[in-house]
Amino acid sequence: MDVATVYSRALIGIHSPQVTIEVHLSRGLPGLSIVGMAETAVRESKDRVRSALLNNRFEYPLRRITVNLAPADLPKEGGRYDLPIALGILAASGQIAPAHLQDHEFIGELSLIGDLRPVSGSLPMARAVHRAGRRLVLPDANADEAALIDALEVLPAAHLVQVCSHLNDEAPLPPRHHRLRQAPATLPDLADIYAQHQAKRALTIAAAGRHNLLLIGPPGSGKTMLAERLPGILPPVTGTEALETAAIQSISNRGFRAGDWKRRPFRAPHHTASAVALVGGGSPPRPGEISLAHHGVLFLDELPEFDRRVLEVLREPLESGRIRISRAAHQAEFPAEFQLIAAMNPCPCGYLGDPSGRCRCTPDQIRRYRGKISGPLLDRIDMHVEVPNMTRDVLQRAGTASETSRAVRERVRCAREHQMRRAGKPNHLLGNREVEGCCPLDPEQTRLLREAIDRLNLSARALHRILKLARTIADLADSDTVRTEHLTEAITYRRLERLESLLN
Repeated sequence: MDVATVYSRALIGIHSPQVTIEVHLSRGLPGLSIVGMAETAVRESKDRVRSALLNNRFEYPLRRITVNLAPADLPKEGGRYDLPIALGILAASGQIAPAHLQDHEFIGELSLIGDLRPVSGSLPMARAVHRAGRRLVLPDANADEAALIDALEVLPAAHLVQVCSHLNDEAPLPPRHHRLRQAPATLPDLADIYAQHQAKRALTIAAAGRHNLLLIGPPGSGKTMLAERLPGILPPVTGTEALETAAIQSISNRGFRAGDWKRRPFRAPHHTASAVALVGGGSPPRPGEISLAHHGVLFLDELPEFDRRVLEVLREPLESGRIRISRAAHQAEFPAEFQLIAAMNPCPCGYLGDPSGRCRCTPDQIRRYRGKISGPLLDRIDMHVEVPNMTRDVLQRAGTASETSRAVRERVRCAREHQMRRAGKPNHLLGNREVEGCCPLDPEQTRLLREAIDRLNLSARALHRILKLARTIADLADSDTVRTEHLTEAITYRRLERLESLLN
């Protein structure tokens, strides 16, 4: 047989399209050529494959070898095609039986002695192989990750010879089953924070409805401590969410780690991060911080210190939950359903309104400082909450008990269950019509909202976010209807009158 066909997978974002590897042996000067939009790492596989075959006493055909990676218009990168190319050459030269090639897919990079080395993105590939109804042969180091797809038959191998023995029915590869378990998480506890009752209340509401939150307060008031405790009060991650999060980690530079399984990510990039680091990019495109925070928390500390152009790239994914990266040679789309928690000082020195009067910032300096954050971005943040300096209260309450994260998480879980039964999604994701349907207003509430629109100059987006907040507050109170006190509390989270009065 002079022609063989082997199946593998490419990687475009978190999608993994099929790649058909066709190997043809023909007359002519001995050599190997790879066609089909193969990048440098793929073209270099011919040397790795040749050495791996010769070092394991396979015959390397002294004929013209043509390897076609189809479809030809799909970019191929990395060393993931080494194993299928080697198997195609062996099948075309009659050294292994081709019968089982059609119901398997293969990925793996080869060493010069035939060892299989791990590749990135094995989880997205495994999901695609499962949909295609085939079995997946891959390096042993990637097996636990691929085995997260329960219905897929994962066949790990450590060496090229093991794969050949399996295909020749000499020594079948044992399947790997899902064996990862959620590791017990040690997260910071909300009970560590004394006082700050309003901020902790806002954090609870944000967790219950998956709302975005901006914390404004002087240095040392506990903004970072509050943000770090949000993952500890969020509802447990679902199986679908865990797989999506793991798939993004799988294609990142860091890679998937077993200890992160079924944990909500918490990403806190430094304010010097670039736009590419935040939203993703590169060649080929890799996910950025907003995608790595998918189904988790993105914490931006010292928000005005970020470059304004960097912050503006958050506006679209905050609305759509996705980010599309387009480059000249590559296009990729990544999910980005993250919960934004941001923190900032009230002024450049951080002490505006401090009783000691130590702030010396001028009104113009404060306006320029706050002007680094655009109105459209602030409009997309549901809650703006003051976190005042409460050192005296902390001293008075030292040694007293505070509500634990476990207790708050239980209330958050119950509220989220109400939302899932009602609309199948957290309140933050409700559309405009869905908000109007689940938040009917009586005349008194309508009048209250009109006054808020006039006094606070609210946009239509801000108005709907207030209604979503009120619905979440009602869910925490186990109320089927949104009452006036729920709506009033929601409005207070859009008001910064104290800071504005100090500024004026």
